[in-house]
Amino acid sequence: MNCRWFLVCLLMWVAAAQAGDQGVTPSEIRLGSSQVLSGPLGPQTVQYGEGARLLFDSVNAAGGIHGRKITFTSLDDGFDPKRAEENTRKLLNEQKVFMMFNSTGTAQTAAVLPLLKEARTILFGPVTGASGLRENFNPYVFHVRASYAIESAHMLSQLKRIGVKRVAIFYPDDGLGKALLAEVRKASEAEGLPLVAEVKADAASPDMAAAAAAIAEAKPQAVIVGTAGLTFTNFIKAVQDTNSHPVFYGFSVASLDLIKRELNDKARGIVLAQIMPSLRNTTIPVVVEYLKLLKARSPKAVPSASQFEGFVHARLLVEGLRRTGRDLSTDSFIQTMENAREIAFGRFTAQYSPQSHNGSSYVELAIIDARGRLRY
Repeated sequence: MNCRWFLVCLLMWVAAAQAGDQGVTPSEIRLGSSQVLSGPLGPQTVQYGEGARLLFDSVNAAGGIHGRKITFTSLDDGFDPKRAEENTRKLLNEQKVFMMFNSTGTAQTAAVLPLLKEARTILFGPVTGASGLRENFNPYVFHVRASYAIESAHMLSQLKRIGVKRVAIFYPDDGLGKALLAEVRKASEAEGLPLVAEVKADAASPDMAAAAAAIAEAKPQAVIVGTAGLTFTNFIKAVQDTNSHPVFYGFSVASLDLIKRELNDKARGIVLAQIMPSLRNTTIPVVVEYLKLLKARSPKAVPSASQFEGFVHARLLVEGLRRTGRDLSTDSFIQTMENAREIAFGRFTAQYSPQSHNGSSYVELAIIDARGRLRY
């Protein structure tokens, strides 16, 4: 009886140990992602995927990673945590992916973590800068982008330095908005620069006119816009229709390409936190690599900051997969990344250790000029 029980336990342990290693075959590495591909944030997230696939296609064309080609499947969750959980379950159980990559959203990421822990599956490069996902160390999560806390600190520090005394924040009542609000509150307290207004809007059907009126009433010199996608630009349009003329600050999740398309010349003067190097800085190897591959694919293609972010996430993942070698498993990949300490692509660096998977701390503030370009 004891022997039989031992064998059952052993088989269960072996099955659990192998669960996270599905999706790696002699010829393939399967990646999956639950992303917001529709709704206000959809156009921007599509760009992340295009940048990642640009790199994966190049790697595959050159023979893959140790002979294995990368396949990448994305499912739309519409920014809904429940759908993100359903998508992740489907990718794990039906698509048998080896790793989740570049999934989007703070609440969405939090929702799928229990599934990934149970399946012993890595989530690499989630598109969220929430501190809660970094402070609570998870061995199966590898961040790439800098945190919202670092972005917030840069914004409030600069505002105080230039003498701004009246700062407000606008945010939708969703996971992203609440996460950004929390970080801005911490940074404002640290700088001794209290917020004069916190204006909230319903995430599903925001009343931008009411939000803009509340901002105008508070008379801020600067407004930090705690959202992304069309919600970001629609709010700014509404404020610009009032008699209030603050400077707008946005987080890195706000897409420059979308802002330019929606606001045209009225985008001038918006300040955006950037967690990736400038695409005009061709002294940085990963910038040169992205521009070269983009031009080779389509000579008339216009470089995109969001696309470049997806490219860098993919580039860092590929570097980790290559360093891991032919004997690829969940455990061997984690060990490789934790032993890497620092992976550098010029000025952009990411650091990993057995105690921290937080990745990069690279943040710069840039202003949109009259030509719609970012000036660092």
